[in-house]
Amino acid sequence: MKNEKLTMQGISFFEKYLTIWVALCMAIGILIGIYWPQVPDFLSKFEYANVSIPVALLIWLMIYPMMLKVDFHSIKKVGENPRGLVITWATNWLIKPFTMFGISYFFFHIVYKGLISYELANEYLAGAVLLGAAPCTAMVFVWSHLTKGNPAYTLVQVATNDLIILIAFVPIVMFLLGISNIVVPWMTLFLSVVLFVVIPLTAGWFSRVIISNNKGKEYFEKIFIPKFNNVTIVGLLLTLIIIFSFQGQIIVENPLNIVLIAIPLVIQTFLIFFIAYLWAKAWKLPHDIAAPAGMIGASNFFELAVAVAISIFGLQSGATVATVVGVLVEVPVMLTLVKIANQTKYWFSAEQGGK
Repeated sequence: MKNEKLTMQGISFFEKYLTIWVALCMAIGILIGIYWPQVPDFLSKFEYANVSIPVALLIWLMIYPMMLKVDFHSIKKVGENPRGLVITWATNWLIKPFTMFGISYFFFHIVYKGLISYELANEYLAGAVLLGAAPCTAMVFVWSHLTKGNPAYTLVQVATNDLIILIAFVPIVMFLLGISNIVVPWMTLFLSVVLFVVIPLTAGWFSRVIISNNKGKEYFEKIFIPKFNNVTIVGLLLTLIIIFSFQGQIIVENPLNIVLIAIPLVIQTFLIFFIAYLWAKAWKLPHDIAAPAGMIGASNFFELAVAVAISIFGLQSGATVATVVGVLVEVPVMLTLVKIANQTKYWFSAEQGGK
């Protein structure tokens, strides 16, 4: 009961029921695609270099509010919890992308061999890889709060991961997709990171500096940022409607595929959480460091993954569907992990001196 109360207080109405909203928007998009195909036909006219302009605008609407929360001044505190950050960096960049690839390849190409085509398996694998190479940068603040994580540590791990994404995301994705002979134009992938990470990250930083200097940091943190609380989710839901309006007929003909995609994604999420969480326990770190360390690796920067999948593979691709399924399963799975972290806090009592 206590955990449920904590969840209600720390997560907004839209965030708490995100899975339901995602499912509803998927259904709306599918219905539009089947009964009003002229809608996706009309939207397909607004493309540049295979990128949907309406979707690109909505994705910026999703990502910009998250980047407002990133305070690069927090990087000065990087030395305060060095072992926690080592766990975060190693889990996110040396372990997670490769376990995601391994688990997804096993399911899509071996377990599901008789259920889906080789080409579709490759598309789903590509979407999973994009998710695995993009650690969470926004919702982790929520998950950390729900587990009473150290806010300063959470801020540092998010800020440093945003910087690492700029360097590591492209080569990791290129390497893993190259193993499966999935051709990805290097320049398209690079431009996707510029469009959907560099530009909104820069805009968020400039907004923070200008508004904080003019009206004060307290105004920026407590008044300006909260104005965007639901903007990200609204942008996400509208994007999903557009995506599934293009995917409608395909989904109706293959509804089982959503479940097939979800299974390896869920397994991966639990695996990565426990790798980081138990690693923190082995290193005798306090619970308020261990919990957010596990949460950031387990959750994904799915907005980036969706954006890149659309840019490279298109709205009608299996890769895009796979990234959207990642959105569908993330909230219920992460809330389960929040509950596990809260119920296992006693594991860390000795390391915290009885606290």
